[in-house]
Amino acid sequence: MATSIVLPKIMQIGGGALQLLPDTLAALKCKSPCIISDTTMLKLGLIERVKTLLLNHCSHIGVFSDVMPEPNDQSLLAAVELVRNEKFDCLIALGGGSAIDSAKAIALLASHKGIMRDYKVPRIINEHSIPVIAIPTTAGTGSEATKVTVITDAESDEKMLCMGPGLMPAAAIIDYELTLSLPPRVAADTGLDALTHAIEAYVSKKANLFSDQQAIAAMKLIAPNLQLACQQADNLEAKEAMMLGSNLAGIAFSNASVALVHGMSRPLGVHFHVPHGMSNAMLLPLITEYSISHAPKRYAECALHMGLISNIDDLNAAHQALLKELRHLNRILKVPSLTDFGVDQKRYLSLLPTMAEQALASGSPANNPRIPNVAEMIELYTAAWS
Repeated sequence: MATSIVLPKIMQIGGGALQLLPDTLAALKCKSPCIISDTTMLKLGLIERVKTLLLNHCSHIGVFSDVMPEPNDQSLLAAVELVRNEKFDCLIALGGGSAIDSAKAIALLASHKGIMRDYKVPRIINEHSIPVIAIPTTAGTGSEATKVTVITDAESDEKMLCMGPGLMPAAAIIDYELTLSLPPRVAADTGLDALTHAIEAYVSKKANLFSDQQAIAAMKLIAPNLQLACQQADNLEAKEAMMLGSNLAGIAFSNASVALVHGMSRPLGVHFHVPHGMSNAMLLPLITEYSISHAPKRYAECALHMGLISNIDDLNAAHQALLKELRHLNRILKVPSLTDFGVDQKRYLSLLPTMAEQALASGSPANNPRIPNVAEMIELYTAAWS
């Protein structure tokens, strides 16, 4: 079966790649960018650094620095109006996944109008919008190389999954030096997010030969370096490996889709504000154990590619090694339980049917090797609590 692969037109990769931003804009014939970012990037001076880089190359530079950690459709409106009124010809997304996801959505709405609800799956977004240049500052989301954005519906609290080639950034600048100041908690959550992307892309029902190669390479980079990158802030080799691994994992899942972990993770972010990577990590061992029986060889190969075993002759041993490692990573990187995070049990249990329905509606669970119904997802959410 033929597979349609979508990638950024330009990718600048490596330490110091940020310096190539002016050349990247020139290649895209863009002279009037608007930086889409958040208050953290403002405080760290990164927005000013980007502006300084561009001063001699751009006629007009705008800034929107009010991106929300979990962006909703209402939070985009001021930026959409700014981009339309000032007639910017591209967006520079600077920050983590929230900034990049927001920039994709802002470009779409500024170019084609409507509201985000108009664009959620199952609609495929093929419309070309003004270019987005994605500059990730975390090693985790991979959003700089995906045709996906996730925006919350402020009215219904649904995390809307929007996807299609029209959402792929025109360019990505992948500079691991931008991650050197990441707090350990953020490094852990985003790194575990990247590992989840790689594993889910590899076991997805939509996996293909191309996405497999990216997922395998991502697992080989992420698994031995995740703990080091989180615990040794000055370990440049581990930081660089995580940044590239995250990017490859993003390419993998953008071209193979994520699965049940992500489907069930998104409602935890909406209703309880659990950071996305953290909620993925909370669910990954449980969902992996639930799914293994329906893709035993694939999950065994994950253990192999992560360097946990030397062969897959004994599938059961491979599965146990994988589960042990996922639990170990959560423990050593201090991923909290839902209780420790502060989730109220009574409210959590009352929302189980709603969360299960929202997870199912996202479409991601249908890509899982073992596809649950709503009742089974409620059971999994219940197990996740304990």
